[in-house]
Amino acid sequence: MFPDPHRHSVKICGITQPQQAAEIFALGADAVGINLWPKSKRYMPLSIALSALQDVSAHHTLVAVLVNPDQTLLDATVKSGLFRALQLHGDETPLDVERLMERGAHVIKALQVRDAASLMQIGDYPCSSILLDAYNPETYGGGGHAFPWELAVRAKELYPDKQILLSGGLTPNNVRLAVQQTQSVAVDVASGVESQPGIKDLAQVARFIAEARSGWMAT
Repeated sequence: MFPDPHRHSVKICGITQPQQAAEIFALGADAVGINLWPKSKRYMPLSIALSALQDVSAHHTLVAVLVNPDQTLLDATVKSGLFRALQLHGDETPLDVERLMERGAHVIKALQVRDAASLMQIGDYPCSSILLDAYNPETYGGGGHAFPWELAVRAKELYPDKQILLSGGLTPNNVRLAVQQTQSVAVDVASGVESQPGIKDLAQVARFIAEARSGWMAT
């Protein structure tokens, strides 16, 4: 399961080169996100993921990143058996999440955070895992912008039964401070460790993972 409730976790999201998945896991990542949204700069078609990542998925955690998927894509993703979690970044409703959970899917609902009022929607969703990302009306994540981390702390206080994942504007330079301040169960990064969209800089990935783990250990 991702995130593991008993262990702080790092997810590297949005690879476009399938071979990077194994390289990223070798560096110590807990999960790799595969973006199945065609409009994303980090899009990987499900057919490519199925043909190239079967061996990786047998030993590691892949997370499907979806944005308002149609029923055909959703069914194919669930039935593929490739992913251990579905991360929903669109306008999916609590009922959508509930229906996926009834199918046995582990769901992470991503929510954009603009202010404290944005946190109130967390309680509407039945899934235990909530990813907090920066508010951006023009995209559904991956924009490289941060939000005030004290709102993630507040989310934990308001919803102690939820697992709060932190995303948005994280880099190797700030992730240590981020996890020290928020004590999120996991961190999720895309643009902050890239040489270009969808192409991960493995040196930055390694540094990001090390800095995150150092931050958790220091608290």
